[in-house]
Amino acid sequence: MEEKKRNTFSGSLGFVLAAAGSAVGLGNIWRFPYLAAKGGGGLFLVIYLALALTFGFTMLTTEVAIGRKTKQSPLTAYGQLKKGWGWLGVIASIVPFMIMPYYCVIGGWVLKYFITYITGHGAEAAQDGFFTGFITSQYEPIVMLFIFLAICAVVIYMGVESGIEKFSKFVMPLLFVLVIFIAIFSLTIKHTDADNVTRTGLEGLKIYLIPSLEGMTAQKFFLIIMDAMGQLFYSLSVAMGIMVAYGSYVKDDANLVKSINQIEFFDTLVAFLAGVMIIPAVYAFSGVEGMSAGPSLMFVSLPKIFAEMGAIGNIVGALFFALVLFAAITSAMSILEAIVSSLIDKFKMERHKATILESVVALIIAIIVCLGYNVLYFEYTLPNGGVAQILDIMDYISNNVLMPVVAIATCILIGWVLKPKTVIDEAEKNGEKMHRKGLYVVMVKVVSPILLVILLLISLGLLKFITG
Repeated sequence: MEEKKRNTFSGSLGFVLAAAGSAVGLGNIWRFPYLAAKGGGGLFLVIYLALALTFGFTMLTTEVAIGRKTKQSPLTAYGQLKKGWGWLGVIASIVPFMIMPYYCVIGGWVLKYFITYITGHGAEAAQDGFFTGFITSQYEPIVMLFIFLAICAVVIYMGVESGIEKFSKFVMPLLFVLVIFIAIFSLTIKHTDADNVTRTGLEGLKIYLIPSLEGMTAQKFFLIIMDAMGQLFYSLSVAMGIMVAYGSYVKDDANLVKSINQIEFFDTLVAFLAGVMIIPAVYAFSGVEGMSAGPSLMFVSLPKIFAEMGAIGNIVGALFFALVLFAAITSAMSILEAIVSSLIDKFKMERHKATILESVVALIIAIIVCLGYNVLYFEYTLPNGGVAQILDIMDYISNNVLMPVVAIATCILIGWVLKPKTVIDEAEKNGEKMHRKGLYVVMVKVVSPILLVILLLISLGLLKFITG
């Protein structure tokens, strides 16, 4: 009786677009281009694609299958799958709980930039100190995060089919059109700098696509693999309970294998196009040096590039931050849903009460994160050597520690305790053929756990002889 009442996606398209919306987030748009530039352009792309088709496929298939098989959220699914493994569901649920507040803070930053450009004040965003001045101010970041969180909460409050699915069906095609438009525009850019050096977007595209082995060592190659694998966590929304929750809403007669292939394709395509959007434009205006700007690329470097474009820069900036905002909202929605679905399944709460409760808690923690840039500011050195404050610490614990732990434990549970047949049978339950069956078995039992343990040890600063 409980299963009949459970929310479901109306069809495979709704699930694919919602899952792709979760996968296509801030990580695709600013982190992927930065890592590609850092990792030898085309070389990073080849490694990323290989990992997406192996490691990414394995984790995505496992989590979606667990969700559909148990018809439960991450908090309760693992315990139902195997008695004594409920602790894994708890950790898997802590991840989105930690991510939601600071993701909303960053979403508020994106909203601020979108409003700045849409109101014609893009030139201000390009000024030195604009970003720092905004995030260190006491009240405006809180207002922006509140608006961003409210949008996400309203969608989740409305439910799976009426909220998540309808919103995704509207936003995702629009997001895709914006990505293609800006990517094409980026390739047409031609810029002559103060030293009379002319660079074009097409030259930047070559750097992005053609693998560079310059200065390549075994150590650097290995680190590129780790960067690409770490990116897949951000990119595919695995190891944070989201795909388990979304999988639980997939109907039993849906073609799971086909849907997972479509999510893989869509996510990888958008990540690739994000690089086409950003790297050619940054190269044309800033050269190779500008391409390694890191996380500040989106909020500091790109506004300066938009300003140099002249009158059209404000329009391009508005479209770009609209795209980033859409991507941030669809991802934040899925993070919130992972928590809300857990509250519903574990504590039998009604959806509207669970949504309001988690939104209020997330808001309180998010305000503390905002204050971490002013009244609560401090610096802390992470085990991996990074200097951090509240947001960075939460990001490090959730992404660099807990997510690898969840993924490792999931591989052990499916690969060695329950055996891969558990997931394979769920994927093929309607007669579909899982074409990468042999690959899946090897990946979930051996390759993925080994890579994940190495990634975790690097994150904990225990393999410094490898990272240098």
